[in-house]
Amino acid sequence: MAEPCIFCRIVRGEIPAQLLVNTTDCVAFRDLSPQAPVHILIIPKKHVASLDDVTDLEIAGKMTMLAVALARQEGIAASGYRTVINTGADGGQSVFHLHLHLLGGRAMTWPPG
Repeated sequence: MAEPCIFCRIVRGEIPAQLLVNTTDCVAFRDLSPQAPVHILIIPKKHVASLDDVTDLEIAGKMTMLAVALARQEGIAASGYRTVINTGADGGQSVFHLHLHLLGGRAMTWPPG
């Protein structure tokens, strides 16, 4: 039976995605339902259900530094951008594989939700 995690399937190349970065530990790709002109998802290659399940202390740092590099590459670093990690159902997480949203290219509002 195929693994149901859509992000694991993207990592394995079973589902196409517009990959922007593919490192040893993470991949980054454009969100299929963008909420901003720039909306990129950054995920660890190893399945981790949520931020609450992180045991590798380096993965969150690697994801964050990749977000910074992509913000610069996408030309949104100077004007500003938002990073979001939704955790759990009440936190808005809909895919239970840790992922960081990089959003930019427009002014963000507050509160976000």
